[in-house]
Amino acid sequence: MTRQPSYFSSSTEAEAGFYLALERGDLDAMLDVWAEDEDIVCIHPGGPRLAGTADVFESWRQIFAGGGRIALRRSHLSITRGPMFAIHSLYEHIAGGPGETYPPVAATNIYVRGALGWRMLVHHASPTPERLTSLSDEAGRQLH
Repeated sequence: MTRQPSYFSSSTEAEAGFYLALERGDLDAMLDVWAEDEDIVCIHPGGPRLAGTADVFESWRQIFAGGGRIALRRSHLSITRGPMFAIHSLYEHIAGGPGETYPPVAATNIYVRGALGWRMLVHHASPTPERLTSLSDEAGRQLH
């Protein structure tokens, strides 16, 4: 049976699908969020630039191969939108075991609108310094 692709009616909905797939380690859901376009780009924290569906999709297969789930919280979301694109900038906070804390990961996600709704075109996640004095738990801002 062929899986019907999801329709994301907004970049925010596509982003929710991306982070849900990441937290669950759900490869099918993760691949469903991405545009099927050779122009897609993914940079995992500390990793190389991966371009095109073959490299990007293979990276997610490898990440999810170990199984398990990721506990993740997002903060400081800033969105810039146009009619056919949206750029989301945020911090990803990955939970460790009891007593473990990790510095946040700075992420930029770019979405494009097409015939199948909104899809991810770029995910760029970078480690941040051990201590960030400008971070607080207040919500980010949204730009239009």
